[in-house]
Amino acid sequence: MEDPKQTVKDESARTQIPTTNPLQTKNVRLRALEPRDVDLLYRWENDPEVWKVSNTMTPYSKFTLQEFIKTSTTDIYASRQLRLMVEDWKGNTVGAVDVFDFEPFHKRAGIGILIAKEFRHNGYAEEAVQCVCQYLFSVFQLHQLYCHVMADNEISLKLFQRVGFQLYGVQKDWVRTQNGYTDVLILQLINEHEK
Repeated sequence: MEDPKQTVKDESARTQIPTTNPLQTKNVRLRALEPRDVDLLYRWENDPEVWKVSNTMTPYSKFTLQEFIKTSTTDIYASRQLRLMVEDWKGNTVGAVDVFDFEPFHKRAGIGILIAKEFRHNGYAEEAVQCVCQYLFSVFQLHQLYCHVMADNEISLKLFQRVGFQLYGVQKDWVRTQNGYTDVLILQLINEHEK
């Protein structure tokens, strides 16, 4: 019996095609948005705690989110963005990964992640970030990924550093908070296996 983890060689393209699903790991799988996600998105997008890290200042209506789901495309080349929902293997939707500022010419994109409060501290964020990075590097052959992390968000900073992102810059006093201003850290992950 053939090992499903082996790769199949496509002679015409002269590339290795993985036979395993690039959107799943041991504990999570990433999937496209579905209409059933509207209630979760409504809750997450309207949480003021999330607003602090997402540059959002106003609530979203369910109608707006339904239209977003309806009109969102999985064609990253057309929309320059992609939202993938994070599920555990029990079928619980535990969060979302956003790919944004997709630049196919420069071969780069930004990423962000949200894990619902009740599912945090289970390793889902790290696996989801690793998974989306591998997916973007292997399927879209990107050269680099980046993220912006508020300087006081130590949990996110450590998460991205564990996955391999490195600090490359600081945007001084970039975000206004209730206590004044805070810096935003710019982290990048270069695809070391790029061909």
